Amino acid sequence: MIDADYWARYYEVTVDRPAWETVRTAIERFAAEAAPARGRFAVDLGCGAGRDARELLRAGWSVLAVDREPGAIGALEAATSADLLPGLKTRVADLAEVDVPPCDLVNASLSLPFLSPESFWDAWARIIAALPVGGRLAAMLFGDRDGDAGDPTMTHPSPDTIRASLAAFELEHWVDREEDSRTALGEPHHFHMLELVARRIR
Repeated sequence: MIDADYWARYYEVTVDRPAWETVRTAIERFAAEAAPARGRFAVDLGCGAGRDARELLRAGWSVLAVDREPGAIGALEAATSADLLPGLKTRVADLAEVDVPPCDLVNASLSLPFLSPESFWDAWARIIAALPVGGRLAAMLFGDRDGDAGDPTMTHPSPDTIRASLAAFELEHWVDREEDSRTALGEPHHFHMLELVARRIR
C-alpha cells in the first residue's frame, strides 16, 4: 500500500530532479507560437514535489498545482523560489474529483495511473474538456505491459486506446517504451511508459 510516508520519501528523492521531457517539449512548442496577451496558464495534476510546475513557472507561466497529498504541496512551495511564488496557486484535491479549469496546458506526469479505471477515464474526459483548440496535454502514463498492470486499483491503458481517445488532437510527441529499471525509491520494476504531448486541433 502506498501511504503518506512513501510519498514523503518520494518527494525528498525527486524534488531536485529536472522536469520531465514531456513538459519541456510542451513549453518549447508553445514558445514557438505567438504568446497571448494574458500569458499562459497550466494545470499540473499530481504535481508531486513540483519538478514540472517549477519549470513552467521559470518559463513565465501561471500554474495551478494539484495533488491529493498535502506533503506534495508543502514540498513544492518550499522548493519554489520567492520570485516565482506569485505565479503559483496550489490545491489539495483528489484527481478523481477535482475540477480542471480551462487552461492552455494540462500536465499529468505519472499521476493519472494511480486512479481506478472508472476514475481515470472520468478525469481524462475532464482534462480534454478543459483544453481549447490550440491547448495541449502533456502526460506520462503506464501502459498495459507495465509490471503493475494487474493491479485493479490502477489504470494501465494500451497505446492504441490512448491514441484513439485523442482523436481531436495532433500527437506532437509520442514515446512507447519498455524497460526493466528501478523506481525513484530503488525498487526493481518493469516499466511500460507512454509519454505524450498532444495539441487540440478541433
